[in-house]
Amino acid sequence: MLSKSVVEDVISAALSTGGDFAEVFVEDRFSNSLVLQDGKIEKSNSGRDAGVGIRVFSGLQSVYAYTTDFSKEGLIKAAKNAAHAIKSEVRHIPAVLQQEAIEPLHKIIQMPQSVENARKVAVMKKTYDIAKNYHSSIAQATVSLLDHEQNVLIANSEGKFVEDKRVRSRLAIQAIASDGTQMQPGFYGPGAYKGFEFFEGLDLEHYAGEAARIAVTMLHAEECPSGKFPVIIDNEFGGVIFHEACGHGLEATSVAKNNSVFANRIGEKVAPDIVTYIDDGTLANEWGSLNIDDEGERARKNVLIENGILKGYLIDKFNGRRMGMEATGSSRRESYRFNPTSRMTNTFIAPGKSTPEEIISSTEHGLYAKYMGGGSVNTATGDYNFAIMEAYLVENGKIGAPVKGATLIGNGPKTLQLVDMVGNNLAHGAGMCGSVSGSLPVNVGQPMIRVSEITVGGTKGE
Repeated sequence: MLSKSVVEDVISAALSTGGDFAEVFVEDRFSNSLVLQDGKIEKSNSGRDAGVGIRVFSGLQSVYAYTTDFSKEGLIKAAKNAAHAIKSEVRHIPAVLQQEAIEPLHKIIQMPQSVENARKVAVMKKTYDIAKNYHSSIAQATVSLLDHEQNVLIANSEGKFVEDKRVRSRLAIQAIASDGTQMQPGFYGPGAYKGFEFFEGLDLEHYAGEAARIAVTMLHAEECPSGKFPVIIDNEFGGVIFHEACGHGLEATSVAKNNSVFANRIGEKVAPDIVTYIDDGTLANEWGSLNIDDEGERARKNVLIENGILKGYLIDKFNGRRMGMEATGSSRRESYRFNPTSRMTNTFIAPGKSTPEEIISSTEHGLYAKYMGGGSVNTATGDYNFAIMEAYLVENGKIGAPVKGATLIGNGPKTLQLVDMVGNNLAHGAGMCGSVSGSLPVNVGQPMIRVSEITVGGTKGE
């Protein structure tokens, strides 16, 4: 992508005014997206984006610049522009760059760029037909297929020089059910760190059928009552609630500034013994996985909470300086346009010992959240608000009638303390996470869990 000699010169220019660390991030990305609606392709986009990000540290000062000019002169100019914000009489000499070989953790069989669109469209049409023909009330189905190949080179003044190829694919299915007076959506969006083989191995009947089934089920659901109940949150994408309400609070992005309720609490009991919370970027071919992070650190498994005890945070290099702690392979960015910071990869609650049947049968009265929707959280306080895409009342240990309009309102750390049952059926769900370093692919996951009490916002009083 760039020669070692050019990168060495760029790093030297970045350190020319007294910076104590410099980094070069080179990216070349190929992206494709297709959208099929009403049985035909409505959108087809493909593109290539390439650029270089240059970062300089001086103590607890960080400066970031980027350019799309790959000429040596253009890169040196960008590096010097960043360096001009740093003023120090101390001059740091960069270490000699050493090529680091990375053993890929995630096998790619068919590169997306090598597959013609006709094969991709065939997958989409099959998916569309399954969703659209699921039930007569399905008024509309939309299928989106996305894939990208991202090639990166990361080098820094400590001597690191490493390259990586990242390939991801995702299928997003939305179904809309209507009875002529109202409409209800259903959605499913599986994704993986894979090439076209991901689509060929996908159970389209399951994913397209589930998207349609959710829409049809919720179309005829009653309004959800409001109040405080035990809430059973199902596995897979149910983990989004703790991704938002706890995961972001464990990122050094907020911890280093004391803007997190979890700051300065390592060693404290923050959850029941049955809760272990993990971020693991090494899981084979998962949507949020990595070989290396965006600072060139190898992906790893980080146990954040173990048997209820806070064990650590997700830390990038710069915030590690602030905290006096080592980086954890958790630095990520959307592209060269973004300054990297600590972010999640595949974050999940580890499986417990209860079966789903035991969790449901032991709940006298409550709410069962089968599929979560979107939500928001204040990382400084942990307060959250989440919509539930598919929910049911639980009465006398049995799942009852479906209800719509349900929201979960609470505080992440408090909700964490109220987890009283953890299932044995761990599963992961793919999503996109937005934060200060852009929008990134992440997995959220958990087995079925029960929280002894959450405030449920509904559309009718209990």
